[in-house]
Amino acid sequence: MSLKLIKRLFRHLFIWPSAVRRYFPVDSMQRIEAVIAENESTHSGEICFVVESNLHVLDIFRKKSAQKRAIEVFSQYQVWDTEHNNGVLIYLLLADRDFEILADRGIHLHVGDVGWKRICHEMESLFRQGQFEAGILYGISQIGQRLAQHYPANDEHINELPNAPIII
Repeated sequence: MSLKLIKRLFRHLFIWPSAVRRYFPVDSMQRIEAVIAENESTHSGEICFVVESNLHVLDIFRKKSAQKRAIEVFSQYQVWDTEHNNGVLIYLLLADRDFEILADRGIHLHVGDVGWKRICHEMESLFRQGQFEAGILYGISQIGQRLAQHYPANDEHINELPNAPIII
């Protein structure tokens, strides 16, 4: 077993689900939910924020990355199943201090990898400074601007995904 794998295993073993509240207290989660709801009033897209404290030990031994886990979460919470294929997931894995933005094919066609990387770069900078809430709020704002540009709000829009952050 490599030293890198052992370090990762210990990070995941010693960060408890309750750690999410240290990074995102209740009032922080409420602000994130409110910003998602407010943001979604400007477009017909869907933004979903999921934070996970750690992965199962077997996932560590299988070398599951945050990206691979984000793809599972994207499917599990049906972010891919919005009417206009314009759902976007922000997934944060605290133990690895890693995150992913995954977008459904409709909005991805408009924004592309370069656009998502720009958003990620600034979020990463805020996370490195310990500003996790600010990083998430920045990401929501930037994603919302792209969604509003390509999928403006209309009277027929139904909120297809919960606005409340999901802790797993």
